Amino acid sequence: MVVITDDKSMHRNLPPPPPYYAAGPVSPPPFPNHFPRPKLTLATLPSHILLQIVYATFPRTADKDEGKLERQRKTLYWLSTSLRLVNRAFYIACMHVLRSTYLPAYESLIRPPYSSDPFPYTAASTSSSSSPAQTPVNATQRETAVLDQFIALKVREDVWADESELHIEREDSFKDLFDLMQPRSRLEDLVRHYGVRDGVVSADGEKGKEKGRAVQPLPFVALSVSFSTRKAGLVLNARGGKRTIVEVPRTRDEKLEVAAKRLVRELRIWLEGYSR
Repeated sequence: MVVITDDKSMHRNLPPPPPYYAAGPVSPPPFPNHFPRPKLTLATLPSHILLQIVYATFPRTADKDEGKLERQRKTLYWLSTSLRLVNRAFYIACMHVLRSTYLPAYESLIRPPYSSDPFPYTAASTSSSSSPAQTPVNATQRETAVLDQFIALKVREDVWADESELHIEREDSFKDLFDLMQPRSRLEDLVRHYGVRDGVVSADGEKGKEKGRAVQPLPFVALSVSFSTRKAGLVLNARGGKRTIVEVPRTRDEKLEVAAKRLVRELRIWLEGYSR
């Protein structure tokens, strides 16, 4: 069967010929791979460029009233009190410079036979670099906070000593840091390391091998250490409050590694008895 259509009716159904006029403003079609670029800010700069900017703030020459070293110490004080507080990116860059600068002075004050490892990524552990707890801002190493407190105190003392010859650095300024806070935080880091390895402590991004009877490990964030010249203990921070679950004797000249291994052994015994 043949269908005969009317030419006039067919032309009435077709759209009109160009040009076409839109009711509103018309934008040209996008070119291939042409996307709007985000505005560049200091926060979006690559870390190595931002670090170069921080290094560029240090004076290279002396002033008429100040030497080059005095001006650089003032810059370190400015990094600690002002620039690192701008945003997260500046905090990471400034702390990289400050920690690298003051680490030798910090390590020179460690009381023998204590050990030290304040940097987040230098501890001997099986941590994963992708874990959020391993970022330079939120470091798993608890000794890092002690290093940062030392830096905050040291930069101030250095600038005050440069400003006035009458300022004398007190001998007890760093006493609490290195008599108590540094060995205690270092002992906590060692307990985390040995505890994760032995399967009695759990930490984000870290895995260990279970030894002996399997137990339910305690999260490291819930543990702290009580430390004195005669004994050391593990404190569990639970909803009901804090309580000491393990305590071992120690001597004044005992290495922290020895006390940490003893605490981990006692923790396994406590967990095995608790799980029965």
